[in-house]
Amino acid sequence: MSGRTCTYFLSDAHLGASYITDPRAHEEALVAFLQSIEPTAKTVYLLGDILDYWFEYRTVVPRGYVRFFGQLARMADSGIRIVWFTGNHDIWLFDYLRDELGIEIADPAGGGMTVEIDGVRFFLGHGDDLGRQPLGYRLLRRTFRCRFLQKLYSGIHPRWTLPFAHGWSSHSRKAAPPEPRLEGRARTALEVACRELASADPALEYIVIGHHHVAVDEPVTASCRLIILGDWIKHRTYAVFDGHEMRLQAR
Repeated sequence: MSGRTCTYFLSDAHLGASYITDPRAHEEALVAFLQSIEPTAKTVYLLGDILDYWFEYRTVVPRGYVRFFGQLARMADSGIRIVWFTGNHDIWLFDYLRDELGIEIADPAGGGMTVEIDGVRFFLGHGDDLGRQPLGYRLLRRTFRCRFLQKLYSGIHPRWTLPFAHGWSSHSRKAAPPEPRLEGRARTALEVACRELASADPALEYIVIGHHHVAVDEPVTASCRLIILGDWIKHRTYAVFDGHEMRLQAR
């Protein structure tokens, strides 16, 4: 345990997405990365959209991700703390992965939550709810998080829900630009939200999010930085904090 001094952050692997050409190689690359950080990791924050789709039924487990889940269990069993934040694709994480793998599930309101790591204040979240979002997206997000509608959805056989969810995700990805960009209203809304966070908490030093699929490390104020983690589809970027320095880097 003496060598475990680092905290790692990654997001947006979208394991299981139908548009990933070699799903096995994609999963293996992520598992290999997690194996490589085992000697130094004391905590790993998974900041959402790690799975492209996940819905927990009471007695049914969707197939796939065995190597990835096994690696998380191995790390948790060895004493590494793993905190998985829900994203807009893996919203429906309830208690199965928490109980089976020994990890923590975080679903904070208000775009994220503040944590202290080695005496330094971080604001962590997936990023899809940080800043004012378009009305249509806010309504869709509220619909997905409605407990009553989740109950109704769980009554549909997985043979129908899984293809529907992956098809929707694939259609959304095809409609997006080939190389994601953070610009226009989305950037303005995020900048405003970050300035408000830094103003409300002058001790805040880092705002760390995913969601946008771009890698960003830029100042919010003289004492606070915004880190956007990129993704694990094309860029394989992540951040690491060693107790003194925060670095955004690529695998």
